[in-house]
Amino acid sequence: MLHPSYTDLMKVVNKDVEEGETKVVNSRYSIVMATAKRARQIIDGSMPLVPVKDAEKPLSIAIDELNQSKITIIGEEEEEE
Repeated sequence: MLHPSYTDLMKVVNKDVEEGETKVVNSRYSIVMATAKRARQIIDGSMPLVPVKDAEKPLSIAIDELNQSKITIIGEEEEEE
């Protein structure tokens, strides 16, 4: 089981969004894609932004980073600019 839950992660990511604005993340798919992309970066040699436990997997590290607001999710529209 994933700890924190998808809904908890979505709340963390969307915490700075004003009411009425488009949310940064509105599906589990977005959370999965963002954490998978970050996990691949860690596998490729990027340094983790949170303390790492022995034998902790890259995906778990990426989830911790997202939960602690060490990384942010950028929407596709913002990426293209």
